[in-house]
Amino acid sequence: MAVADKLPLCRSSMNYEAYAQRMREDNKRMSDFIDFGCSSPSNLNAEVNESIHSRDSEDETSSDEAICANLEEDDDIIHGNPRMRFMITMKLTKWLLSVLLLTVATAVANTSGAFVGVNIGTDVSDLPSASNVVAILKAHQITHVRLYDANMHILRALSNTGIEVIVGVTDEEILKIGEFPSAAAAWVNKNVAAYMPSTNITAIAVGSEVLTSVPNVAHVLVPAMNYLHKALVAANLHFGVKVSTPQSMNIIPRPFPPSTATFNSSWNSTIYQLLQFLKNTNSSYMLNAHPYYGYTSGDGIFPIEYALFQSLPSVKQIVDPNTLFHYNSMFDAMVDATYYSIEAFNFNNIPIVVTGTGWPSSGGANEPDATVKNAETYNNNLIRRVLNDSGPPSQPKLAINSYIYEMFNEDKRNGHVTEKNWGIFHTNGSTIYPLSFSASNQINGNSSALFCVAKDDADTEKLQAGLNWACGQGQANCAAIQAGRPCYFPNNVKSHASYAYNDYYQKMHNAGGTCDFDGTAMTTTEDPSHGSCKYAGSPNSSTGSGSLPSMALGHGDPAGASLKLQVSSLQHMLSSASVFFALVLF
Repeated sequence: MAVADKLPLCRSSMNYEAYAQRMREDNKRMSDFIDFGCSSPSNLNAEVNESIHSRDSEDETSSDEAICANLEEDDDIIHGNPRMRFMITMKLTKWLLSVLLLTVATAVANTSGAFVGVNIGTDVSDLPSASNVVAILKAHQITHVRLYDANMHILRALSNTGIEVIVGVTDEEILKIGEFPSAAAAWVNKNVAAYMPSTNITAIAVGSEVLTSVPNVAHVLVPAMNYLHKALVAANLHFGVKVSTPQSMNIIPRPFPPSTATFNSSWNSTIYQLLQFLKNTNSSYMLNAHPYYGYTSGDGIFPIEYALFQSLPSVKQIVDPNTLFHYNSMFDAMVDATYYSIEAFNFNNIPIVVTGTGWPSSGGANEPDATVKNAETYNNNLIRRVLNDSGPPSQPKLAINSYIYEMFNEDKRNGHVTEKNWGIFHTNGSTIYPLSFSASNQINGNSSALFCVAKDDADTEKLQAGLNWACGQGQANCAAIQAGRPCYFPNNVKSHASYAYNDYYQKMHNAGGTCDFDGTAMTTTEDPSHGSCKYAGSPNSSTGSGSLPSMALGHGDPAGASLKLQVSSLQHMLSSASVFFALVLF
């Protein structure tokens, strides 16, 4: 007979005097728990288990009467004792909420596209109020920010905005946190837990370029990260808040060619520990990548167009001699050099987020490339490049989420003139130069479309090679030129190459991609679409002018379908939660 079938038999033989005594004992135990132990969830588990299940150790009998008595006492203790009922409900609620938050975070992470955020420094003479800073962010649709510290005024102002925030542990705080776990716990409680969940803190950046800027604290860098992570675990915040540490490109002595790049061997032990931590905690490698410095310290090796995401003529194409990957920008080469350096330690699947990149708008007499024009060109092209949702040549499907350095000119900073002039906004909220964080404004800003097609007199073998590259390494979406698809006819290499060239060009020209293909291609304003075959960039194309459909970038499912699936899963989870709470509470 099932236990549920035995329940009606239990009431008639129940010892009410013993039951009343048990209730008095449990009430006393719960009263003591509430007075002295309610701050510790682990105490709750121990007390509830002792109160409800202590009979199991006293009586090992498996008789029907014993089973019924235990079930009845458990039911009456929980439902007849409001205090215990409340404490159990709170414990289960906390657990279920954690599951729901993790599900939501996963759904959002899986459906969000690439983003460009901004760094917020406060070494500014006339720094706007925190509320005005947030108003500027909202006005320009900036959804991600990085703070160099844990400025309480800005964190409060960001409350209920949905803006994702990286908070910073300053270099000066690392030593204490790396030596004392209690200091890490206090830092997390004060600077993270105190603001969540209303302020959407998603990561902690430990220091800034520690290995190259403050090497004297490098020995406690990874211990500090571990202690912070453990503090997040204790606060049940580790699912949504990750820990990492921004490093500069200076830690990679020879970043070109990217395929042979490695980290500075003098830091091998620390870097291995760092990568192991990032892998274990599913965190990203934080990289500060500044092509401005790569260009100005390169003694003319690379053209400035390469640093500014601008097109290069075919004779100046930057190619890795080992992989034959074409690099259309120094930014991509820097990110790839870091991926290869990570792989040299036999780690993979550690994504890179660029926590700082930009271009100064003003410099001293010996800094001629720090101009408003170059800063405008770099940052606008950066936004276009990141928002095309693709990765560098070695990791084409991993978007390069990035943070522009920085929001305001920090005129109180020490150093060269350029150090004070990386800002993109005046303190009154206006931009120093035209800039847009909107994907639609960036991509659709041109009034006339430009297409890339094969030349009429191009060599057939070169066309075939260009077609193969575009559909392969170039990641063009060549599905439409397959047999049975709208652009299959005319079935010749010139027509197919034109479609593939153009698809590549529409996705990549704003990030430095060219229309050359070994001299076999040219640009034209004449729409090459014909019949039901619509070229990317055409007003009649389903993708619109220069838009970037997820299928064209190699994703398996349309983003909308994926989002609907995940929302549906959340709805089922919430429905289950409703039933669960009803059972517990009633």
